[in-house]
Amino acid sequence: MSTITGIAASSGVAIAKAYKLATPDLSFEKKKVDDAEAEVKRLNEALEVSKKELEIIKENARKTLGDEHAEIFSAHLLVLGDPELVNPIQDKIKTDLVNAESALDETANMFIDMFKAMDNEYMRERAADIQDVTKRVMAHLLNVSFPDPALIDEEVVVIAEDLTPSDTAQLNKQFVKGFTTNIGGRTSHSAIMARSLEIPAVVGTKTITEDVKENDIVIVDGIDGQVIVNPSNEEITQYEQKQADFEKQKEIWAQLKDEPTVSSDGSHVELVANIGTPDDVAGIINNGGEGVGLYRTEFLYMGKSELPTEDEQFEAYKSVLEQMGDKPVVVRTLDIGGDKELSYLDLPKEMNPFLGFRAIRLCLERDDIFRVQLRALLRASTYGNLKIMFPMIATLDEFREAKGLLLEEKENLQNDGVTVSDDIEVGIMVEIPSTAVIARQFAKEVDFFSIGTNDLIQYTMAADRMNERVSYLYQPYHPAILNLVNNVIEAAHAEGKWAGMCGEMAGDSIAIPILLGLGLDEFSMSATSILPARTQIKDLSKEELATYKEQLLSMSTASEVEAFVREKTNQ
Repeated sequence: MSTITGIAASSGVAIAKAYKLATPDLSFEKKKVDDAEAEVKRLNEALEVSKKELEIIKENARKTLGDEHAEIFSAHLLVLGDPELVNPIQDKIKTDLVNAESALDETANMFIDMFKAMDNEYMRERAADIQDVTKRVMAHLLNVSFPDPALIDEEVVVIAEDLTPSDTAQLNKQFVKGFTTNIGGRTSHSAIMARSLEIPAVVGTKTITEDVKENDIVIVDGIDGQVIVNPSNEEITQYEQKQADFEKQKEIWAQLKDEPTVSSDGSHVELVANIGTPDDVAGIINNGGEGVGLYRTEFLYMGKSELPTEDEQFEAYKSVLEQMGDKPVVVRTLDIGGDKELSYLDLPKEMNPFLGFRAIRLCLERDDIFRVQLRALLRASTYGNLKIMFPMIATLDEFREAKGLLLEEKENLQNDGVTVSDDIEVGIMVEIPSTAVIARQFAKEVDFFSIGTNDLIQYTMAADRMNERVSYLYQPYHPAILNLVNNVIEAAHAEGKWAGMCGEMAGDSIAIPILLGLGLDEFSMSATSILPARTQIKDLSKEELATYKEQLLSMSTASEVEAFVREKTNQ
């Protein structure tokens, strides 16, 4: 038995055997062969097994994630069945009398290099498809296990170096009871998606892939951030009880599902949720959310071989708006860059991508992409209560340019006879310190602010939030952060506007009393955090917390702030 400490990323307790999600060793030795037909047969068998696996993966993805996510596997199946790829591999085996592994590798690399060199973005994406599917075929030729999250059909805890958004999107919560990774933090995309899926997760353990063997029994304690490997029977019983207690607590929280979010002294705030896809709306409704505070539209663009069309986007936005009825839906325009890449855009590699060509910067330069999204949003606006938010705004000029494009597309649509809502609020995400500092100037022109603390904290503290070695500097209660947040809220209120927060800080139990006292109007968080937050706010007095405001803002350290809040709120 061993205990590994990490970062609690998604609450709950999971107990199951380990499933290690790692690319296997695909190294091989080039060999001459005497029986070419036997090698061709080996190749064909590996191709057939790979096709069957991809069919299963595609169907699983369709059932759990929808047709859109399943399409990437259709592309992979086309590659596997393409005679332009398969015939040259077979010919090389017969002509050069080499083993199937060598013929596959050389032929695949030839096509990958050829497609990568093409000017057409769609054709360059074919290189990634060939790389993905030939790895699978190679694994079968070498008779090694090729892990597939979508193929998991028994209860497991996933062990990985990290999980990409596409990895996490393939997880079926019926079988994946939890996961734990070497790297990452509470604000990494795998952690955020774990909370959306409502599966326990511990990230940033540093060594979990070394400490756990396939089929070890693992406990993931997503409440306290610990992973227990090969626990004793006594420990299993202890954590089963902890799991049961957590489920009972969830039942207590659920009693407030249909209640408004009101403090003990009668002040109402909105508790809304962050989502990535239309399928996430069910989680908001089931957890009593009062709207969508952040719709991350980049998931429409990820896991695909080309940009989503205007109609595809329209249908997604329309679906969310219709499901939410008259409740607000804040849609963030495309935020690609940083740790979110699109292979088919072929963006240049950057030394510091989080501070580089991303989000609104990309959209303003590639307005052909941006205008398609804006048109889709405007067309969907009549189906609900739409609010549009631009990310990564650093200057007023950027906001004015982005809003100008929105108004141009609105006029174009109306000229074409398309009905567009005249009641769309347009705001910005405040995630750059300079924007928070001059929030008063922005407040005169925007309709609302939503504070993106995930990036605001990392930029203010100069600490990469994905780097566990500096995770101690990710301090949401740091007085510098609190002063920036307060500045934004005061600026909004001075102009009669509202201020929300869509970073993970909004659902943090220590931050909630601080934010309530500062006057935050809207708290947007993972859907599973809504009911615990509502329960907490019900017992807090906003008026009393407001009296501590100046004291908190003048403190020197995050630990001082935390200790003060714990004392005053009996946490």
